[in-house]
Amino acid sequence: MSGLSSSSAAMAANTIIAPAVARDGARSELITVQPRDYPRHVLYWLSAMGVPAKHYLPLAEALAAHGIAVMLHEWRGIGSSDRRAGRHANWGYRELLEADLPAGIEQAKARWPQATFWLGGHSLGGQLSCLYASLHPDQVAGITLIASGAPYWRRFPAKFALRLAYTLVSPLASLMGYLPGRRIGFGGNEARGVIADWSRSGRTGRYSVSGMQADFTHQLAAMALPVHALCLQDDWMAPPSSLAWLLDGMPNTSKQVSAVTPDQLAGQRADHFTWMKIPDALALQLAAWMEERQVACFSDEAQA
Repeated sequence: MSGLSSSSAAMAANTIIAPAVARDGARSELITVQPRDYPRHVLYWLSAMGVPAKHYLPLAEALAAHGIAVMLHEWRGIGSSDRRAGRHANWGYRELLEADLPAGIEQAKARWPQATFWLGGHSLGGQLSCLYASLHPDQVAGITLIASGAPYWRRFPAKFALRLAYTLVSPLASLMGYLPGRRIGFGGNEARGVIADWSRSGRTGRYSVSGMQADFTHQLAAMALPVHALCLQDDWMAPPSSLAWLLDGMPNTSKQVSAVTPDQLAGQRADHFTWMKIPDALALQLAAWMEERQVACFSDEAQA
């Protein structure tokens, strides 16, 4: 593992912005932060709902300091995306999983064909990382999660208020043509299809995607990839019970869960978003885990 300090990350990394074109023509910018040397590992990172990819540059730079290349995926309708949700522009998880993610992941694999490929994400990005990996387990070495978990209402302290919110949010998006997240203080301006898929998982505790025949309960249960989850101590948006529900749905995965406390964030609150500004300690944990898993994989192959 690289001995670089976090302050030298920018000098050791090279940031590249390239277009990503989805299978249906939707375009966005794919941000790549690569270390100076050829990486042993590549992490394809998915943002939280409503968060532009550029806000994860500190995480990408911190990982690059440990020799890991990072590609930051931009969600459709957010940031550099050429689409904006509205009455005449709608999409759901199906477009994100079948059109957008493959376009970026193909670029990552083409750029570094010899590197080990990992998928990860924050919050909703972590959930969709799991869904995508369950459909394509042969493409991914493992999954990394930060401040993520299932949105199932029963797994939250304010569960009845959350259940009511899930019941109301999809009709609101249908009425407006999109969810005005920036106006109501939750997420971005989200497509009503995304909100329908998300709120359904919140109400039922299960993943089903409009327009897809995949049985995600079965797909997730069958997946045998390693998963490393970082759970933030002060994160009410992804509490340990929410993470446990997500991980329990993947019984065949090997799991490592690590708690993140304010001591690892320079005394700042270990909540859903603050870590994004000071991710060095989290990046170190992810980098160490990837290397450990790589060594374990080589050892298993040698014994076989």
